[in-house]
Amino acid sequence: MQLAQLVRAIGISNLQSLVSTRDKSPVSNLEITRVTANSRDVIPGALFVAYPGVNVDGAQFIPDAIQRGAVAIVTQTPITQSPNLPIFVVENSRAALAHLSAAFHNFPSRNLRVIGVTGTDGKTTTSTLIENILLAAGHTVGTITTVGARIGGRELDTGFHTTTPDAPDIQNYLAQMMEQGTAYAVIESTSHGFAQHRLDAIDFDIAVITNITHEHLDLHGSWENYRDAKAMLFRALMTTHRKPRTNKVAVLNADDNARGVFDFLRAIPSDEKIVYSQSPISNLQSPISSLQSSTELWISARDISHAANGLHFTIETPFGDLRISSPLIGRYNISNILAATGAAIASKIPFDAISQGVKITRGIVGRMERIENARGLNVIVDFAHTPFALENALKTARELTHGRVIAVFGCAGLRDVQKRAWMGEIAGTYADSTIITAEDPRTESLAQINSQIADGLHKASRRQDKDYFIIDDRAAAIDFAINQIAEPNDVIILCGKGHERSMCFGATEYPWSDQAAARAALRMKT
Repeated sequence: MQLAQLVRAIGISNLQSLVSTRDKSPVSNLEITRVTANSRDVIPGALFVAYPGVNVDGAQFIPDAIQRGAVAIVTQTPITQSPNLPIFVVENSRAALAHLSAAFHNFPSRNLRVIGVTGTDGKTTTSTLIENILLAAGHTVGTITTVGARIGGRELDTGFHTTTPDAPDIQNYLAQMMEQGTAYAVIESTSHGFAQHRLDAIDFDIAVITNITHEHLDLHGSWENYRDAKAMLFRALMTTHRKPRTNKVAVLNADDNARGVFDFLRAIPSDEKIVYSQSPISNLQSPISSLQSSTELWISARDISHAANGLHFTIETPFGDLRISSPLIGRYNISNILAATGAAIASKIPFDAISQGVKITRGIVGRMERIENARGLNVIVDFAHTPFALENALKTARELTHGRVIAVFGCAGLRDVQKRAWMGEIAGTYADSTIITAEDPRTESLAQINSQIADGLHKASRRQDKDYFIIDDRAAAIDFAINQIAEPNDVIILCGKGHERSMCFGATEYPWSDQAAARAALRMKT
C-alpha cells in the first residue's frame, strides 16, 4: 500500500509535493510493507509508529527502526534530528497505530458483523457462548478473547497475560477473518484495550456488557475512569462505520445498577437496546420498567434450577419463552447466558440455535474447570481474580459440596492494591480454609501483597495457621491444599490464574499452569 493512501487514515493528505531526500522520488509513492510499533519487527519498507509506553518512549527506537529499513515514521514526540525520510507528528500515536493498521488491511471490520463484549467478569464465557450460538445457527465466526484467537477453526496464541492484543495484531486477525469469508467477529473488549486505543478503528455493530465492578484502578485511577473506558464500546456504536441493513445495538445488564452502571450506559445513544435481568420483568422496580421505550427489548430469567450438572431456566422474551439447559455451573452464568442471548436476538438468531449454542458451551479453560482425578477429589480451576468474581466462585463451590471449601489464591503485583484486603475478607467469609500464595507478584514484594490479603482475613475473624495459611510458592500451596488439608467431599478451588500459562516474577515470565500443578499434586498422595 502506498504511503499517501495509508496516512489518509490519520488525517494527513497532500503528500504530492514531498519528495524523498534520498532519491528525489515522490514520498506519496512509497510502498509500505508493514505497520508496526516494535522496532524489532521492522522490515524494509515498514512504517514505524513510536508511542510513549509505561517505562520508555518508543521514539528512542526510531534510529533502530530506520537502520532495519523503516521508510516512514509516525510519532507524537517531536525528534530534534530529522533523518532523511518522512516523519509525521501526531497528537496520539497509539490511536494513529490503530487507524494505520486498519487502513493497511483495508479496514477489515467493515466487512464483518462485529460484536464487542466488555465488562469486569464473564467476558470470555459470554464471548464463547455467542460464538457457539452463531455457529449453531450456521454462521462462520472468528473470535478474539483473552484466552486466544480462533479463526477458521484454528487456535492462535495471543501471548502471556493478554487482555486485548495490540492494534496491528487485532487488525491482522480481522483481516484473516475477512479473507476467509467469515460473517461474524466476536471480540472480548477490555478496558485496557480501549484506554490504550488498541480497539480504535474497529467498526462495532453490537456492544455487550456483563458488569462493571472493582478492577484495574492501577491503570484507570478511579472507578469512574474505569467505567468510562468500558463505555467507549457503547459510544463507538454510533460513531463508527455503518454497514448496510445493520442496526447498532447495545445489550445491557439491568441488574448492574448498584453504582448506576445500567442507567449510565442506557443513556448512551444506540439504534436499539436489549436489556437483560436475572429477575422476571414483572419483579423489576417500577421506575425501571416504566422507562422502557419502543427501541428497547427486555429479556429475563425465571424457573431457575442450579445443580452440579449445570443450569436450567426459562428466558422470557417479547417473542416468547426460551427454555435453556446449560452444563455451565455457577448462578452468575445465568447472566452470561442472558447477555449472549441478547446479542443473538440482536443478530436475529432463531431460538433453536440459541438453545443449542448454549447447550454445547462447556469446558471453557480456567472457568470453573474441573480437574478429573482418580482420587475423587473436587478440584476446580477458576480465573476469579476480582472481588466480585471470587465471591461468586466461592459461593458456587459452596453449592457443589457437603464438605468444606478450600480456596487457594493471591493478588497480582503492580495492579489494583485496594482489592487485596477486600478479597481476603471475601475468602474469610465464604471459604472454610484459605491458602494465600503467589499470583504474578512482578516487582512488588510478595510478602507485602500476601500480608495485605491477610488483613482482610483478619477482618473476617480468621486466624493464621488455623483458618488460613501463607505459602509463597504456588505449587507448594496447591500441594498443601490437596494433600494436607482436603478430605473427601471438600472442594479445592484454585483462583486467579485460570487459563494463563505463565507467572511473572520481577520482569520475567516463567511457565506456569494451575491445571498442571493440580494434577502433579494429585499424583503425589502423601
